[in-house]
Amino acid sequence: MKYLIFSDVHSNLEALLAMKSFAQKKKIDAYLFLGDLVGYNASPNECIQQFQNLSPLYMIRGNHDKAVSGHDSLHSFNPIAAAAIIWTRDALNTQNKLFLMNLKKGPQEVNQEITICHGAPYDEDYYIFGPFDAVEAFYHFSTKICFFGHTHLPRIYIKRNNMVEELIVEQEKFQIKIEEGARYLINPGSLGQPRDRNIKSSFLIFNTTTCKITFYRISYDYRLTQSRILEAGLPPALADRLSLGI
Repeated sequence: MKYLIFSDVHSNLEALLAMKSFAQKKKIDAYLFLGDLVGYNASPNECIQQFQNLSPLYMIRGNHDKAVSGHDSLHSFNPIAAAAIIWTRDALNTQNKLFLMNLKKGPQEVNQEITICHGAPYDEDYYIFGPFDAVEAFYHFSTKICFFGHTHLPRIYIKRNNMVEELIVEQEKFQIKIEEGARYLINPGSLGQPRDRNIKSSFLIFNTTTCKITFYRISYDYRLTQSRILEAGLPPALADRLSLGI
């Protein structure tokens, strides 16, 4: 079984289309989405339409999805993020608003081996930024692997006995083999707004037959995404950051 796991699309149509094209060559069996389909970028309706064509798809909401659909206030968002949320609320059609409203809250167990969440398995809005955060998170899921998003940073946390190791994924392609006696917290990075100073989209594929997880970075037409942001009247900083990977 091949799962493609991705997170934090943030209304970036060009990045989503590039991933879908890549996936067609990899014979993916199922998709796992870790939240934040909308926000920041300027193609929310188009992304939701493309997103719904992925099948089978296991999905949960992110904090931006929650805020856009009215399930959360804007008090925790910085002014630029809040402006994008307000713009997205106005841009979405009724059907797509309902789709966001019905996204499930994480964590969710996909099967006996895999849990998915957005922030942390104990709080969908919490950021797992390092080993100390990961130590706490391991107590809150029972499967071997938990995939999470929210930070936009590709990371692996491995728990062996009582020790947690952090792996920072910086390569364009990086592969690990799942160990028999270990447990894992894994962030695929962001598809639509990478923040590790690499402008390429980040996601991963989990092959359960070989027990291997492979991270990928692929190019997309970020200049077109930038032009859409500016044409929509969204804050220019949202366009600038795409060319910086921040």
